Amino acid sequence: MDPQADPARLEKQAPVASSTTPPVVDLEETSPGYNASTATKWLVVFATSFTALTATFSSTSLFSAASDIADEFGTTSEVVNASSAGILFLMGISTFFWGPLIPLIGRLYAWNSCVIALLAWTLAASFSPSLSYFMAFRLLSGLQGTFFHVTGQAILAEFFPPVRRGTATGLFLSGTVLGPPLGPLVAGIITTYTTWRVILWVQCGMLAICLTLSLLFLSKGGQNATITHPTLSQVLDVYNPLRVLKLFRFPNVLLADLAAGLLSWSQYSLLASPRHILETQYGIASPLTSGLFYLSPAAGFLAGTLIGGRFSDRTVRQWILRRQGLRLPQDRLRSGFVSWFLVIPASSLIYGWCIDRSAGGLALPIVFAGIIAAGVLAAFAGLNTYCAEVMPHCRQEAIASKYLVQYSFSAVAAGVTIPLVDSVGVGLQCTISVIFALIAGGFCAVTAVYGIKMQTWVERK
Repeated sequence: MDPQADPARLEKQAPVASSTTPPVVDLEETSPGYNASTATKWLVVFATSFTALTATFSSTSLFSAASDIADEFGTTSEVVNASSAGILFLMGISTFFWGPLIPLIGRLYAWNSCVIALLAWTLAASFSPSLSYFMAFRLLSGLQGTFFHVTGQAILAEFFPPVRRGTATGLFLSGTVLGPPLGPLVAGIITTYTTWRVILWVQCGMLAICLTLSLLFLSKGGQNATITHPTLSQVLDVYNPLRVLKLFRFPNVLLADLAAGLLSWSQYSLLASPRHILETQYGIASPLTSGLFYLSPAAGFLAGTLIGGRFSDRTVRQWILRRQGLRLPQDRLRSGFVSWFLVIPASSLIYGWCIDRSAGGLALPIVFAGIIAAGVLAAFAGLNTYCAEVMPHCRQEAIASKYLVQYSFSAVAAGVTIPLVDSVGVGLQCTISVIFALIAGGFCAVTAVYGIKMQTWVERK
């Protein structure tokens, strides 16, 4: 979308076709990747999605093993979970380090270097002889995380035109959303039969597969142009964090990013607490059982992102027809309104208060955890794609700004959810998440209606 575009002028200029499917007036430049073969496109989706899955798997995989790690190192589960919260925060700022490498060494080399770094830190953490070494290496592994999210979405945007991008992004995000619940699920199974260190060795194997996929498939997409013989000033420029932070002056970008952060609070507060809730509310201490609980949110996350992605594309096409051919990026935010204002609040309140009042047995939270997860990711589908489209000329920075806010909220949620449950109960903790979701939905509604006007206002000033 061109920030200088005047929506009133564009609507007047949009051609009025005589058929029911008017020609699309798109404000985003085309890309040579649109002409790639279908097989190439979907291989790129698979390679990027699996890598994002592995990174997010790593961020939550030790939730179910926190007690075992704490026992070995003579500390508490809260301390171990603090390392997971630290990882989430560092994931949010990871793109400030890895993103600038793209214009310096090229996208493919930056991507592969990031995979190798994550593999090295994970392997080092698996052999940690003490808590201090474990915490240090685990935190360092967080410095790779969201680079895969940001760059993966930027790659997809170069291969899929906007009216088809929601579906591709939904499939890509199936990796980012399956990773968090699969991490503690697999960890629960592993720690039941062997040591928690095997969890990290499994992650190393997954990262080796990621590197292989990258070498086989991502090279087909080409690389960004690099700076030839960069000077010191050019290097400092690409590492200037203001490239990302300056986008917060656009109200539509800021509101969308805050919505992503508030929604991520709901996601990670749901993921951080099951083992603790099962122990305190139901007397179930088995890591295997707590791990299997994550099957429900995993299924919900997958269903939500796939359905949400397709629905966001459908919503965009409907608004193209309404505007007689004009496409605006914020139209796809409308696809999440049912999730923001109905599915997430209703299911979260039922989940939290039924656990709090010991109603419905164990079956009820299992079912509603899946519904919450589906609602969260259905809302995320349109929001994530909007953030990848809103600033096409600085797409990498726009996506990075979202993940900076999103994972900052995720880190806080992962760190405070269990203490919050202990102090106020599951019901009130879920009520707080509902309030955050409603505020986030309000931000998206404002952006959907006034997004281009807010962006144009800043550009004119």
